[in-house]
Amino acid sequence: MDPVALPRILCVDDEPRVLEGLTLHLRKEYQVFTASSGQVALKTLQDVEGITVVVSDMRMPGMDGATLLKRVRQLHPDTSRILLTGEPGRETAVSAVNEGQIFRFLTKPCSPDQLKAAIGAGLVQHRLMIAERVLLQETLIGCIKALIDVLAITNPVAFGRTNRVKRMVMEFSERLGSKKFWQLEAAAMLSQLGFISLPVELVEKIYYGERLSNDEKVLAAGIPQVANKLLGHIPRLEPVLQILELVDAPLNVENALSESMVRTGANILKISLDYDSLIAQGHTADVAVQTLRSNGKKYDLQLLEKFAEFIGARSGATEIQELPLRVVQPGMVFLDDLRTHMGTLLVPKGFEVTPIFLERMRNFGAGMLTEKVRVLVQTPSSGTTPPTANAS
Repeated sequence: MDPVALPRILCVDDEPRVLEGLTLHLRKEYQVFTASSGQVALKTLQDVEGITVVVSDMRMPGMDGATLLKRVRQLHPDTSRILLTGEPGRETAVSAVNEGQIFRFLTKPCSPDQLKAAIGAGLVQHRLMIAERVLLQETLIGCIKALIDVLAITNPVAFGRTNRVKRMVMEFSERLGSKKFWQLEAAAMLSQLGFISLPVELVEKIYYGERLSNDEKVLAAGIPQVANKLLGHIPRLEPVLQILELVDAPLNVENALSESMVRTGANILKISLDYDSLIAQGHTADVAVQTLRSNGKKYDLQLLEKFAEFIGARSGATEIQELPLRVVQPGMVFLDDLRTHMGTLLVPKGFEVTPIFLERMRNFGAGMLTEKVRVLVQTPSSGTTPPTANAS
């Protein structure tokens, strides 16, 4: 078997001879990485993807095994953790179990077969945790998408921007190197949920940046609380709610639960939402970015500059088409408001077409469906000719 294809494990001990022995016993079944201290181990976990099990000695200078495995649990919760110790005292065991939430506790001397059995069980546990997490994430994201599609039908102004903002934050997040940030995707989709408590006319005023009365400002200020009440009892959404909470908080506010990932997600979403609002109000991309820069105290400046580079790289990836409403396709973005002959707003400018919208569109009537609309169409990055809807 190709050694690169073997499961990856990390062995941590301050004695080089112990690490050599572990590598010798395990190298046929695993791709073994070693670290001589807790700090080196954490660096290895950061640099090497796919480590499934960490086997650590308890007594090490600087950072002991229990402390290390506690950090591993916080930073890499899917990684199984095994502690080796020559002192199976009560305090050691309690510390390791309570803080590190270890998977196995082995005492020295430990036979190679016993160690291999523990690592094999840890690998199975890792795979089960990954499978459960992926299933949960896909189920949760799927439910959120269904919820947002339904809400978009009842309030297109509030939820028309959801897919657009979600796409922007996920593309930017991937550019930053975070490809699997599902909590940010969920937060982007739920960022407009609180608007369902507002009258459609007020949502329209907020969306287009119009001046609000004092009473309207009070209603608008309650948007985050509405979302928290609606989402607060859903399991596993805590990081998503933390992101949404920090979006509305001043940049220098510290949240005891705001880990680095959550803070970064909140800053990405804050910048993206404000940029999208400026675009919806008719500003060009350059003007929108400069406006964000002029409010620099509100944003993470380093992240804002990376966002500006990201927006510059995105420019030119779209084209404007004018075609009958009946042939619009998912992913296209309306460039103008679509209203009935009585003036009722059906679709706000900036609305991204979804499959659910196409179902709803069938009820607009034959006359409305033949009207031509201007839409923004995403063009392939490969330089191939973009598909054009049949406008005949």
